[in-house]
Amino acid sequence: MNVHAESSETLADAADLLQLEQRLIDAGAPFAVVTVIRAAPPTSTHVGAQALVEAGGALHGWVGGGCSRTIVIEAARESIRTGQPRRVRISNEPAPAEAEVEAHAMPCASNGALELFIQPTVPAPLVAVLGATPAAQEACVLARRVGFRASLAADVARAGQAGVEAAALDRAGTSFVLVATQGERDEDALEAALRSAAAAVLLIASHRKAERLRAAMRLRGIDEIRLAALHAPAGPAIHAHTPQEIALGAVAGLVALRHEMHEMHETQATAEAAAPRAAIATETVPPLPPCEALGAAVAEAGRYVNPVCGMSVEIAKAKHVLDYGGRKVYFCCDGCKSEFERAPGRYLDAAPLTAGRPDGLPAEKR
Repeated sequence: MNVHAESSETLADAADLLQLEQRLIDAGAPFAVVTVIRAAPPTSTHVGAQALVEAGGALHGWVGGGCSRTIVIEAARESIRTGQPRRVRISNEPAPAEAEVEAHAMPCASNGALELFIQPTVPAPLVAVLGATPAAQEACVLARRVGFRASLAADVARAGQAGVEAAALDRAGTSFVLVATQGERDEDALEAALRSAAAAVLLIASHRKAERLRAAMRLRGIDEIRLAALHAPAGPAIHAHTPQEIALGAVAGLVALRHEMHEMHETQATAEAAAPRAAIATETVPPLPPCEALGAAVAEAGRYVNPVCGMSVEIAKAKHVLDYGGRKVYFCCDGCKSEFERAPGRYLDAAPLTAGRPDGLPAEKR
């Protein structure tokens, strides 16, 4: 969600960043604040400089030039995804590996070094409580007290009709749905919840009633994969009798699910983060291509692999072209062209054997 329509670099003032931060919090939108904690020249920023990155990748503020921008945005988005803070170093200086620091090479020829701290703010999961029962009202209050954002959707009369309620749940960004209808259009409410994208659906019901409703959902076309998201009864057996006790059990189920999912995501994130680090054999940071090459696509017919940075260049639109040894060499930027001119043999020898080889012809036409 981008609640700020201005250019991504117009909000450099700290007061503006604070105002944007508050708007995102009010809107329940995730974001991350990036703070420079070390800046070695030549760099275009300073210690204490800050930026805010939204979940969609919009960057507001200033923590360095274009060379570091892509790295900062992707690191911030990953931090938002995992909900965990991180330290990021962008430098070509040899340094011992540190488990708590994510190291990247500085892609710009000017070098310099940056170290950043990224702090994500991820809103609490949104729970939609369906039903107009006393237990639904109590559950909504209790869910808020234990750290959820909870919304009481008492009117489920239209649930299940053309996906009206399911669509509304998705638009709100619902993480969990608690069905507390207790006899009032149970099937419609449950179908709407299961047709939404909610990570889990909890149903206040006995074991016998839950099985009957599962069978009803199958008849309504809900597949087994989606039925696996249904948790019924909603919480642990606490021998509840009153609406307050029933709500307490259901919210206990919400809390347990939230922690289980968080632990699962943490385990996945740890495994993903450990995999690339295990492949690093030396303490020095491997060089990266210039910033213009980040995210370069694989060359295809009509495209040319820039021999300096490996970026795929569209031949018809190339602006930086050099005639060398009777053939044309295409570059993504003037910096790569200048680098090639200093040592052409070095780059031609290492050029990839793909479409767009330095002779300018696809493999099938050579």
